[in-house]
Amino acid sequence: MEKSWYKLWPDIYPKSLTYYEGSIGDFMEASARRFPERAALIFMGKPMRFRELHDQSLRLAAAMADLGVKKGDRVALLMPNCPQFAVSYYATLKIGAILTMCSPLNSEAELKQQLNDSGAETIITLKLNLLMDKLLKVKDQTGLKRVIVSGLEEALPAVKKYGFLLLKRKNITPIKSDPEAGIYFFKDLLSKYAPNPPHVPINGKEDIAVLAYTGGTTGIPKGAMITHYNTIVNVSQVANWNAPAFGHQIVKDPSPENTNTEGSHHMAVNVVPWFHAMGTIAYLNYPISVGTTMVVLPRFDPGEYLKVFKKYPIDAMGGAPPIYTALLNHPDFSKYLPQFKKVKIAASGAGPLPVEYLNRMREVIGGVFIEGYGMTECTMAVCLNPTPEGAVRKPGSVGIPIFDSEVKIVDLTDDTKEMPIGEEGEILQKGPQVMKGYWNRPEETASTLKGGWLHSGDIGKLDEDGYLFIVDRIKDMIKYKGYNVFPRNLEEILYQHPKIKEAAVIGIPDPAVTEYPRVYVVLREGEQASAGEIMDYLNSQVAGYEKIREVVFRDELPVSLAGKVLKRELKKEALAERLKIIIS
Repeated sequence: MEKSWYKLWPDIYPKSLTYYEGSIGDFMEASARRFPERAALIFMGKPMRFRELHDQSLRLAAAMADLGVKKGDRVALLMPNCPQFAVSYYATLKIGAILTMCSPLNSEAELKQQLNDSGAETIITLKLNLLMDKLLKVKDQTGLKRVIVSGLEEALPAVKKYGFLLLKRKNITPIKSDPEAGIYFFKDLLSKYAPNPPHVPINGKEDIAVLAYTGGTTGIPKGAMITHYNTIVNVSQVANWNAPAFGHQIVKDPSPENTNTEGSHHMAVNVVPWFHAMGTIAYLNYPISVGTTMVVLPRFDPGEYLKVFKKYPIDAMGGAPPIYTALLNHPDFSKYLPQFKKVKIAASGAGPLPVEYLNRMREVIGGVFIEGYGMTECTMAVCLNPTPEGAVRKPGSVGIPIFDSEVKIVDLTDDTKEMPIGEEGEILQKGPQVMKGYWNRPEETASTLKGGWLHSGDIGKLDEDGYLFIVDRIKDMIKYKGYNVFPRNLEEILYQHPKIKEAAVIGIPDPAVTEYPRVYVVLREGEQASAGEIMDYLNSQVAGYEKIREVVFRDELPVSLAGKVLKRELKKEALAERLKIIIS
């Protein structure tokens, strides 16, 4: 029986592609051969050309190999988007080592947990207090043997470099190179080693490229094993899915040598973190593989983001919903309307974009605006709205399964029972981009990858044309500006507070950030506490995006007969409360 999403499947799309089975880095090296003088990325006004990215990644790969990093060893990256991140990413994969990217916003406890769980022995970071303070406090509690440190100023143009060193020196950690202690300077390694790393054969289907940490469906951080092949597949799927938006031909057998055969040059602006699944695939590997120049911003500021459109001929953009809500609400947005008409494609993911904002974006850009769906365990994307001219893109839907991918909706209590069209259930996913499994967690791998299907933990429904609509998240995961916030993690900390008897965390919808965390607290008998006290206690132990924004005190929490807190009741109350405020 033909899949329902083939009813409106654009004729220009083949049903299947044939995928390259080598290394991710082969695509970057091909772009360096074909477009050596083209800027791979522009950071703070300074371009890094493809040949420079390639050369530096080879030098760093040679250095790490000489320092003892072998195939299969884990290398952690702890830095925001910057040229050093891209160099380190491709250098690590060149020698067959496995990357694990740590969020700069992680707490000390979260950083230590990821380093220990992954078994990382090498970490590459920047000498910024924000990063080094945490790293140095936990280093001796981990298996780290090597710390490679770079300075952000090394990536800046001359004027900004000296300004940074002068004005931001209080933010720079004073640290010296000390090989005996395992501390090395990034720039010293690049100058010392020739771009000749040892040849390491890569089996794309078997060799792990990245341990991408995610709470999955349980809230407990686990490393999703993403192979070179998983990444190549997902990049090839997305690149060819988007090709019609740029007027490009679809390549049925994408490889390093036949990607972007036209040699066309596009420019994209990016602020999505590369340590995030969406950032790694859609805003690092994808543009690098097709020779796109990325204008990379270290953080999101809507005013600065808009200025990029005046300075550069941007024709591609994307990110989480809060980017679009902030741009559309910026007082200067209307001044940039002519520039947005040049955008060929804009994409939104990591959470639902309110339809009113989606429709507004569709009005202002000259090309197509699409929403998509995926998760870390499927590398990034499994569904996207189609991009060809005249294709059906349904507001509120995250689209249809991309090449070689499938989704189905099953009963929440019986995953062998497939739900009828239009009825809600758990979203199951299948495709060559689905992870190999969880790192050192065979039981959780087996429960998540059952019968060849990835169990998402998300609730959704398919319409009669095979378009997927996201309804809810089974495990109540909160999306804050594209970041995953897991209530269970926060609740575990709250239960350690001596005054708290019970606690529950839910997400409160807010177009500016997607959702923000609110905590409901029941105090122990005779105890008193302020909202500020509870927030200070929790927020001091978690990353910035995990911080709770509101505390509500209650005499009791609604529970089921089994004693489980009914969060859906709390959400109903919160929505009714908001509606009451709006009406009044």
